[in-house]
Amino acid sequence: MRKPLVAALFALVITGAGVAPAVAAPAPAAETTSASVSAVKADTKAAAPTLQAVSLAGTVALSNCSGSVIRFPNSADSDPALVLSNGHCLETGFPEPGEVIVDQASSRTFGLLNSAGTRVATLRASKVAYSTMTDTDVTIYQLTSTYTTIKNSYGISALTVQDTHPTVGTAITVASGYWKRLYNCSIDGFAYRLKEGDWTWKDSIRYTSACNTIGGTSGSPVIDQATGKVVAVNNTGNEDGETCTVNNPCEVDASGNVTIHPGINYAEETYQIPACFTTGNKLNLSASGCTLPKP
Repeated sequence: MRKPLVAALFALVITGAGVAPAVAAPAPAAETTSASVSAVKADTKAAAPTLQAVSLAGTVALSNCSGSVIRFPNSADSDPALVLSNGHCLETGFPEPGEVIVDQASSRTFGLLNSAGTRVATLRASKVAYSTMTDTDVTIYQLTSTYTTIKNSYGISALTVQDTHPTVGTAITVASGYWKRLYNCSIDGFAYRLKEGDWTWKDSIRYTSACNTIGGTSGSPVIDQATGKVVAVNNTGNEDGETCTVNNPCEVDASGNVTIHPGINYAEETYQIPACFTTGNKLNLSASGCTLPKP
């Protein structure tokens, strides 16, 4: 998984190691100030037709990760807005395997970005609506602001979460609010199970190699370039070629066979989340069709 930035930078100082995909280092000035130069190592063949439709608008920067302001197909403009990031980006630490956190008080802040990657506002959470690293790797914050307030005040619309399963070959953009940077590639396939240390995730997205994400990109929305909708949340990659260790996830198929893809990165699908949020963007883990892990 992508290490929180504080821990990653501390490890870098202590070890003197070079920058691996999960260890963030200060980016060149141009990359941290302009989204226009952010298509690093882009899969240009896949991205070229629709790249202009994807920007940093609606993404957020956390203290150690990335995220995005999201809504669901049935969300109302008057609902409290939500921010999506990773479970391992939770400010109180990694949830344990099997642990599910709901309705936990939080006053965390998020830097809201516009399409150019300029920070236009600071948003604040009222609570952690949902967080887990079991089966998936997500944290969803409820904000003190509504979608209408954010739109009217800053001209930013939330990203809509797609409620259907993504498909192989889809051209995608991983949009990092932390680095103000876009990574463009395609969905290479799906891992039946993705195991990393003590955690196991189901039906994870494997990227093609062009999405060479780094530390700080954890929690970035993975956006379908054709629709502009969120299909996943960026979370990990195999850094060192090890098998099933922290920062070196392995794929396990339905028969138990284990494979690794050194240097390849992954995301957790989000299509199953909308069914768990009902009227008023309220979490209801007992709702029909909701398959997220329960406490």
